[in-house]
Amino acid sequence: MALAGKHGPSTSRSKSPFLLFFLSLSILSLIFFLFSFRNPTQFPDHPSPLVTPAYNPQTSFVASLEHFLHHPPPPDHAVRTVSGEEELDDLVSATESGRLYGDPYYPLSMPIKVYVYDMPSKFTYDLLWLFRNTYKDTSNLTSNGSPVHRLIEQHSIDYWLWVDLIAPESQRLLKSVVRVDRQEEADLFYIPFFTTISFFLMEKQQCKALYREVLKWVMDQPAWKRSEGRDHILPVHHPWSFKSVRRYMKNAIWLLPDMDSTGNWYKPGQVFLEKDLILPYVPNVDLCDAKCMADTESTRTTILFFRGRLKRNAGGKIRAKLVAELSGTEGVVIEEGSAGEVGKVAAQNGMRKSIFCLSPAGDTPSSARLFDAIVSGCIPVIVSDELELPFEGILDYRKIAIFVSSSDAAQPGWLLNILKSISHSQISEMRRNLVKYSRHFVYSNPAQPLGPEDLVWRMMAGKLVNIKLHTRRSQRVVKESRRICTCDCRRANSPTSTSLL
Repeated sequence: MALAGKHGPSTSRSKSPFLLFFLSLSILSLIFFLFSFRNPTQFPDHPSPLVTPAYNPQTSFVASLEHFLHHPPPPDHAVRTVSGEEELDDLVSATESGRLYGDPYYPLSMPIKVYVYDMPSKFTYDLLWLFRNTYKDTSNLTSNGSPVHRLIEQHSIDYWLWVDLIAPESQRLLKSVVRVDRQEEADLFYIPFFTTISFFLMEKQQCKALYREVLKWVMDQPAWKRSEGRDHILPVHHPWSFKSVRRYMKNAIWLLPDMDSTGNWYKPGQVFLEKDLILPYVPNVDLCDAKCMADTESTRTTILFFRGRLKRNAGGKIRAKLVAELSGTEGVVIEEGSAGEVGKVAAQNGMRKSIFCLSPAGDTPSSARLFDAIVSGCIPVIVSDELELPFEGILDYRKIAIFVSSSDAAQPGWLLNILKSISHSQISEMRRNLVKYSRHFVYSNPAQPLGPEDLVWRMMAGKLVNIKLHTRRSQRVVKESRRICTCDCRRANSPTSTSLL
């Protein structure tokens, strides 16, 4: 007992600092643990790269629009305007000089900076509400019997791009583009006008009047005057839309479904690949992912499938020839149909039972059917001699599609013999590539990395230097300066243009 009493107080005193240290460490650990679970949206300027949305991406235009209209993004950008073209030009020069000499790696390390015009609601929200309030009206049909609202959905690229650009940064996933609120910081300017909705849902003269208002509003902007529109992005994804005034905006970057070199939809010199950008249609069928592809592999017994309008104009006349050649052939399914709800189900079922899907030209070289086939895991057989494809500077379509000239496809027995000669291993490889490529054609909110919205800005990055070249050149030339002559102007003005091209 004496021994215990002698050493007892000393042992107790020696444990006290250790106990205090342990308690302090525990409290610090608890504080760190609690703060590690803070809401990242409280610090929107520094979002964690690991944070993902608490909801799955919405790929339905109607469902996404319904949510967007009832929960619009907060006005988190204090947009700065400028008083005129000269002030903006001075600001741009100062900003670009700072980029060039302050960060020599700027073009490689920085995302594209886009200024989104804050346009009057009659050009933006009012048109979205017009669609939302009328889309259940199935009696509104196009001349070929397709529901107008479904056609608008197929061309709704303007909605998907805009809704991503104006979302709060804390909710965005794309790193290829950032919205800026100062015009002098912008590489590009986005015009958020819904050309397809206004064309199909407004009375003709009312629509033309609205087009003229949009034209005046945009052309009055100092940024437009400074570049003559060369750094402005104009979504005109339906070839009929904005037709009455778009010649005044031909310098802008047009977002198109195709080039249509026949001249039926665009005047010579209005559209070309170096200036404009091809975007995919919004698919009319659901995505067949990797699991779906595995589940449907054994049931894909149809060799070649087509469902759509069998007679079209212009380049689409090839359809009638193909129908005459292929109808009644074993292993081939040819069906007349439109893009309504019944047509969607029939097309989706048919594509998921088929190895190859025929994608001929329509009234224009492109067709929404191509992208339906891709997301359905059905290898597209493209018969469209003048077709231009989306994001071809990034994607190699030879890995997922078969390209056939119209003259070859119309020969008796030729097309089917070619398809039957493709080996099983080649088909399997193309199917695997379709699974990988399909993500590039599914629009969503929030926009996903490597989705179509992301690839738009990756393609735009390749245009920036040329845009700045023509903008600066236009600012310094005098009236006697030699004009830049393009292939289009040679073709239009020279009787020997063929030899020059």
